Amino acid sequence: MAIPFIDLQAQRRRLGEPLEAAILKVVRSGAYIMGPEIGELERQLAEFGEAPFALSCANGTDALVLALMAFGIGRGDAVFCPSFTFAATAECAPLVGAEPVFVDIDTDTYNLDPASLEAAIEAVKREGRLAPKAIIAVDLFGQPADYPAIAAVAARHGLKLIADSAQGYGCTLNGRHPIHWADMATTSFFPAKPLGCYGDGGAVLCKDERLHDILVSLRVHGQAVKSDLGGRDIGHDPRYLNLRIGTNSRMDTLQAAVLIEKLKIFADEIRLRNEVSDRYAQGLSDVVKTPKVIAGGRSVWAQYTIETPDRDGLAAHLKAQEIPTAVYYPIPIHKQAVYAGFAKAPGGLPVSEAKSGAVISLPMHPYLEPQVQSQVIEAVRSFHGKGA
Repeated sequence: MAIPFIDLQAQRRRLGEPLEAAILKVVRSGAYIMGPEIGELERQLAEFGEAPFALSCANGTDALVLALMAFGIGRGDAVFCPSFTFAATAECAPLVGAEPVFVDIDTDTYNLDPASLEAAIEAVKREGRLAPKAIIAVDLFGQPADYPAIAAVAARHGLKLIADSAQGYGCTLNGRHPIHWADMATTSFFPAKPLGCYGDGGAVLCKDERLHDILVSLRVHGQAVKSDLGGRDIGHDPRYLNLRIGTNSRMDTLQAAVLIEKLKIFADEIRLRNEVSDRYAQGLSDVVKTPKVIAGGRSVWAQYTIETPDRDGLAAHLKAQEIPTAVYYPIPIHKQAVYAGFAKAPGGLPVSEAKSGAVISLPMHPYLEPQVQSQVIEAVRSFHGKGA
């Protein structure tokens, strides 16, 4: 029997009847968009992520776009981000009229390299064509970026810092969530994420009440919000007083209901994911390069990604034994034609380019049973000429 790469059905069975009841409650309520579950989810997301405010939205890409819009970032502005990540991280900049500037990654964690970041910012300043405005640090594969170092760079240059936790909501560094250092943190609830819904969804976490109010406005077509009105009664629904150019990024109530149920077991699932990662490390660290988590970091293990010199050969070997794999990301963003014209850090992105040809991800989820995981480990070891 084929081994699932991510076993969402095992999670669904664990959640059981309460999940089904929560879904049915929404179906019966008729409040299909922005129903009461939305506010409760936002409260719980803020509490879990240790942020004063959380705003749900339609997807993780919108979360990034909303963050840039709330900061007023647009034409002529530079947004610094890694290239070894999913396209959404870079895509959000041109979607608001700004330009991404690609930065290299750390060789061990695959996250933003602070030295490459600093060099990129200084190069953009010297050129003078763009105004540096923001940094997007990605919590790739589930572990936190080097936020103390990145935040120090942001502070030196007066830039906003956004934590792209699409894969890393729930990760911590020295016991703190990314929002401790970042001005805003965003996440995605795509079904395959560590905290995923049953469709699309996203969220933005922030620390400033006015900024949160602006996000609320932007999410619904730039509607008037409480801090705009100053207590004035405008005599009609504030949705019909549009004070800024916004978008439509509301979350379906059904997805909020699903996420509320999943949050009940999320901390335990993070624990289980770390147990799975520990078993992989014990079984594979002598044959392949296994992941290295930043000192003081706790990953939520969206993926378990190893490096091997013959990735295609290993993938074929595992496929023959019905063991799935995935490659994140085979082409760095800056090497793709539509992004090739945007600026890069001085010296290029050699680490990003090297890693894109070497990484491969193995099955990873909280319900990967030890005996099944042993099959994966043994198959990887046999390909490299090592016994169990």
